[in-house]
Amino acid sequence: MAQDSPKRRGLGRIVRLLCMNRDAQYWIKTLALAPHPEGGYFRETYRSPLTIAASALPPEFSGARQASTAIYFLLDGQNFSAFHRLYSDEMWHFYAGSELLVHELSGDGTYSQKILGNNPEAGEVLQLVVPARRWFAASVRDPQSYVLAGCTVAPGFDFADFEMASREALLLQHPQHREIILRFTRE
Repeated sequence: MAQDSPKRRGLGRIVRLLCMNRDAQYWIKTLALAPHPEGGYFRETYRSPLTIAASALPPEFSGARQASTAIYFLLDGQNFSAFHRLYSDEMWHFYAGSELLVHELSGDGTYSQKILGNNPEAGEVLQLVVPARRWFAASVRDPQSYVLAGCTVAPGFDFADFEMASREALLLQHPQHREIILRFTRE
């Protein structure tokens, strides 16, 4: 069968429709995802065998780290990823589902929102980076859906480098963003 035959194109459409009709529970089960402390579900898929010595890292790192790590991350529309930050840059990759809204608070108090999704004409990006030490939270645009994404962290993720935001402390630091902080913190 020729690669561009109508029969082959029809099969491709059917496969895409089947993928679109998968729900969050399908991905949680199929990918063996576990609950994540910030909200959502995850599973580590890669941990670099290359180690970066503590002496080569900024002082906030408590020891050596792998060069990079990667996870699957799933968030359903009824949940959110609470404000948190890492000592490392975190790159997000879109895989399936609805769009992910990434809410960021920079050190100077600037709020910004990025959209991870698969429609560049609508301002969505397939990949985005949250810079190290920046507070961020995430939510699914469609509350009846989910988003399946990947996260790559470099230097590699370690829970010692992960900080959940205190609602009270974040409100003191950024009172102008009270509504967004109340919406995306747990206390």
